[in-house]
Amino acid sequence: MRVIELSNHPGDMLNVASRQRLAAEKRALDGYEDALIQYSARVQTLRVKRDRARARRRWWTWLRLVLAVSRAKRTMPRQPLQTTGSTDLEEKLRAGIAGEQLVAVELGRALDDDWTLVRGYRNRRGEIDHLLVGPKGLFAIEVKNLNATVHVDGDRWRADKYDNYGNLVEQRPIADRKGRSPSEQLNEAADDLERFLRERGQPVTAQRVVILAHRRSRLGARQNLTVLVGTSTDYVLTLLGDSADRLSDKQQAEIQRLIQQDHDFHHKRRRTGPSPPR
Repeated sequence: MRVIELSNHPGDMLNVASRQRLAAEKRALDGYEDALIQYSARVQTLRVKRDRARARRRWWTWLRLVLAVSRAKRTMPRQPLQTTGSTDLEEKLRAGIAGEQLVAVELGRALDDDWTLVRGYRNRRGEIDHLLVGPKGLFAIEVKNLNATVHVDGDRWRADKYDNYGNLVEQRPIADRKGRSPSEQLNEAADDLERFLRERGQPVTAQRVVILAHRRSRLGARQNLTVLVGTSTDYVLTLLGDSADRLSDKQQAEIQRLIQQDHDFHHKRRRTGPSPPR
């Protein structure tokens, strides 16, 4: 299987999050060191004044300064807490990257060079983790690396997490920062890609698949599905075998070219600002 990487948005986000965390830690440490210098100078000044008052036998002044030193010492700045490493956001991004990489590797082991995996495609409606193009059609694949039981009702997704004893410990909706479920994320971007291809003479249907890549992912109740959902890369391979779509070598090459063109257009637009419609 051939692989084309158009972008690495999760990796870029991880780098940004890591840099932000390190910068925040440095700011906190710099602030602590500045505060410590000011604290030390303040205490030392009071001590000098206290000792001078004692040497001159100015006992009331000396007592007042003794108390002032004691109060000042209680204002010693606290050293910033040592972080244990990555933030929750970084761990979440790493998990997502690992899930995407796992699916890519497993597809690569199973498919020959008749197939091309396009990674990191983005358009105006969002990103698609993987676009798989081959003789049996076009597949849009969203990967979620969730250690949970996932329930799906249409475009409402929920993750239930259980402890080792089978007790439910967490229940939360599955959504991105815009509040979109995995099916909404995938369908919005895939709809726009289909429109773009159709307007350029390639009326192909993108089969939409969400893969739950974590080894402990489970599928719970599901109804009114708007995308296909599976818990392994084998599920995608089964879909390939069952697909009735057929694409010639020429169609595949043109679809890949158009995917690259559309991605590049939106990538440039995000960097330089809005441009005239194509």
